[in-house]
Amino acid sequence: MNNWIRSNRGFLAFLLLFGLFRTAIADWNPIPSGSMRPNLLEGDVVFVNRLAFNLKMPLTNVIVARTGEPRRGDIVTFFSPKNGTRLIKRVVGLPGDTVEMRDKVVIVNGQPATYARIGTGMEPLADGGIDALHLDESIGKDEHIVQWLQTSRGAANDNFGPLVIPADHFLMLGDNRDNSADFRYFGLVPRNLLIGRAVTVLVSADIKGNWAPRFERFGEKLD
Repeated sequence: MNNWIRSNRGFLAFLLLFGLFRTAIADWNPIPSGSMRPNLLEGDVVFVNRLAFNLKMPLTNVIVARTGEPRRGDIVTFFSPKNGTRLIKRVVGLPGDTVEMRDKVVIVNGQPATYARIGTGMEPLADGGIDALHLDESIGKDEHIVQWLQTSRGAANDNFGPLVIPADHFLMLGDNRDNSADFRYFGLVPRNLLIGRAVTVLVSADIKGNWAPRFERFGEKLD
């Protein structure tokens, strides 16, 4: 055993450094579902800055120091408060905000978001697909694209709140508003469950279409 360790110490050192880098500095996150469509697609792999919010002890989730705070509109990775699953969603509500949703419209601190229709897309389903409406959602200074699958309003997930977000908690929503298990499923996210900020798409492949590379998405910055 000792001989094996000595003969492979370079490789073992690489694995250790790689583990330290990935758990403390930067990471990547494959996108397995369509909950962030149309901004993130199944098969995207995004680069995650783990130093955006916290400095953690390598190979652990122990926070050593805070390095920054999430901003409204950030796309972040975190552990689900419901079951610990690693997720990626958009920050919509910050500590101290009063947030509600009425007939799909997000309202932050009494100010309804504005929505401008910018086009349509296709939401893939097992038996084909359905048309999806793409809208530009503006919440204060934050502006990004969201997707609605149901233009009619009144579903249970189209309404919640109002609620005041306590300190060190965040309200996360998926951009694919009618097909996302987000705050409406797992509740507010405590700060200690944050992993990092998603910055860019590293690589992408059409996992629903023969794994063909989507070169046009390589290096795409996330808004």
